[in-house]
Amino acid sequence: MIFGRRQILAGALAGAAGVAIRAQTALAQTSNLFDLIGDDGKPIVNYRLPAELSVTDLPGVVWVGSSSPDVILVEFFDYNCPYCRKATGDLDTLVAKDKNFRLGLVNNAVVGGVGSVQAAKVQQAVLKLYGPARAYEFHKALFAHHGQNDGLSSLDIAKKMKLDAAAIETNADADDVGSVLIKQAKLAQSLGFDATPSFMLKGVGLLGYPGAKSLHAMIAAVRSCDKLKCG
Repeated sequence: MIFGRRQILAGALAGAAGVAIRAQTALAQTSNLFDLIGDDGKPIVNYRLPAELSVTDLPGVVWVGSSSPDVILVEFFDYNCPYCRKATGDLDTLVAKDKNFRLGLVNNAVVGGVGSVQAAKVQQAVLKLYGPARAYEFHKALFAHHGQNDGLSSLDIAKKMKLDAAAIETNADADDVGSVLIKQAKLAQSLGFDATPSFMLKGVGLLGYPGAKSLHAMIAAVRSCDKLKCG
C-alpha cells in the first residue's frame, strides 16, 4: 500500500529533498544575472545554470504545449506550495494561448513533507498509465483541490476523474516511481532550487514565482534577443 510499506521510502525521499531548503548550494549567486523585477515589485533571484544540468534525459517530466516550441519553461513544484497553486492557472493560460510555448513540470517535494511525496507518486503513476495529457489534467486538479494534498486526497481526485485508482495506487507504490522522484529531487538540489516554484528558462534559474506579467516579459525577451531581458 502507498500508505503502508512504502511509507518509509516516501519519508526518506521527503527528507532528502528537504536538504535543498537548508543548504546554500554552489550555484547561489551574490548578484543576479539579469535585473528582473517580479509583479510584486521585488527583484527575482536568477542565475546561470550549468549547461550539463538539464531535464533532457530526466524521467517523469510532464510535458505540455507545442511540440516545436521557440520557448521552453520548466517548473519545479510541490503539490502543497501555495505559490505553485497561483502559478498553475497562469501557466495553463500560457499553454492554451501561446502556440509556440512548451511547459515541463518536475516534482520538487520540499514543502509538504510525506504528503507532497505521496501526491507526486500518484501523479507519476497517472503519467505512466495514462500519458502526459491526462497527467496534466490531474496536475491541475490537484492544485484546484482545497486542503492538503497527499496520497489519499490524490487517489480520491483520480477516482473523480474516472481513472483506475487501484491500478494507480499499485503503480505509485512501485520502485521505479520512487527512483524517478529521487532523480527529480536530486536535479532540483543540484540546480540550487531551494524554493518552490523554481523555473528553468533559457539556461537561467529563477527562484520563486515572478508573476504572470513578469513571466510574459521574459518570454517576449527570449524571443526578441535570446535572453531573459534585452538591452
